[in-house]
Amino acid sequence: MTDYTIAIYCFIDDFLKKIGRKENHLKKITDAELMTTALVAGRYFSGNHQKAMNYMKDHQGVNMIDKSGFNRRLHGLSTQLNAIFIGLGNTLKRLNTESVYLIDSFPVRGCRNIRIPRNKILKQEIYRGKSASKREYFYGFKVQVITTKEGIPVDYFISAGSFADITAFQAMHIDLPEGSQLYVDYGLEDFYKECEDIQLFIERKSNSKRKDSPALAFIKKQLRKRVETTFSEITAFFPLKIHAVTPEGFLLKIFLFFFAYTLKRVVA
Repeated sequence: MTDYTIAIYCFIDDFLKKIGRKENHLKKITDAELMTTALVAGRYFSGNHQKAMNYMKDHQGVNMIDKSGFNRRLHGLSTQLNAIFIGLGNTLKRLNTESVYLIDSFPVRGCRNIRIPRNKILKQEIYRGKSASKREYFYGFKVQVITTKEGIPVDYFISAGSFADITAFQAMHIDLPEGSQLYVDYGLEDFYKECEDIQLFIERKSNSKRKDSPALAFIKKQLRKRVETTFSEITAFFPLKIHAVTPEGFLLKIFLFFFAYTLKRVVA
């Protein structure tokens, strides 16, 4: 845990210095220390900021602020956190010489359907979606993720639970190197068949009229398993219930779990 924490702090601190971000020297805790604490919470404490704050204070010597001040500062730094992730993702794309990428989505449930009337954060019907793999409805968000062939996330897009994957995919700004190969769900092929700089590979349905060769079908199946493993590893960071008091806070915690996982794969 100590090595991970130090590595993440150095990475964030260097990034903030690189972009020329200047801080008020009177602040009790620096932006890099605060972001590191939030990512440590996502990696080791199921998103519990108070436990991460205690750890950073007791084991890393951080001069910690109170919890309400921490949350206000963290929400104010959400744009910078996203910029850091984008910068990391672009670096991983440049290092991915194979230029093979996978895209899929996984649901993040705010509550079960039976609890919708008592939910105080997400109240609109737009958040009700269906998880085909689990054959159940859920209430929350969908996270579209692009990963490398090894399952390391390089880009993401979060949509309301009711959005179909193809709708979210159309809204997502896909920025991959020219000539990349992107393995996607069946329903997206026709929408992007005109794409010139990204070659799409679709996992065919059993009744598809556009059959794959046995070798290509095997490759697609193996890659599909890799992205599903990535989702399982990300959601393993989640608590039984993600605690948040606003939709923005809920989304921020989803992002922090996702970012913490990416950094774990990079640092490991």
